[in-house]
Amino acid sequence: MIKVFFIALLFCFFGCKHPESKEYERYKEVTIVKETEKNTEPNIESNSYKVIGIKDGDTFVVLIDGKEQVVRLKHIDCPEKKQPFGKKAKQFASDLCFGQFVQLNHKNKYDRYKRLIAEIILTNGVNVNKELVNNGLAWHFKKYSDNQEYAELEINARNNLIGIWSEPNQITPWDWRKKSRNKTAK
Repeated sequence: MIKVFFIALLFCFFGCKHPESKEYERYKEVTIVKETEKNTEPNIESNSYKVIGIKDGDTFVVLIDGKEQVVRLKHIDCPEKKQPFGKKAKQFASDLCFGQFVQLNHKNKYDRYKRLIAEIILTNGVNVNKELVNNGLAWHFKKYSDNQEYAELEINARNNLIGIWSEPNQITPWDWRKKSRNKTAK
């Protein structure tokens, strides 16, 4: 019985954090840091956004704080709607994430149309941008991206003649848009 009392006394003496001790201050700082870390961990409610629209393969609409935000997919350019594989790219994107909660990987950059430039990540970790390139439904947009992963995904899709790469004489979306603008101007 005396041993138990003595051990309990030692535990209280060395284990307790008296408010005036330096040990208590260190304990308090560590506890505050851990509490802060808990509050910043990602969770679906605060860091995920619902996809409420797919405009085309590389342009989505998500809800952020109850407001619609158009998101332009970073690193890629999908075929335009009237281009070969344009409808397939849109359908593929829709099947992947329409109505789903997603995370946005971005740096608060917007294009001239006020679209947020981002990668869209599904809750299971799948990167929608990369999936579009990997499935031959988007080009790596080298004019705005030097990301090597996207370059390799495009090369792989090209080599395996997947999607847009199964067609001879593909027209890039940027050339398609330029051609359309020239027709409109005339």
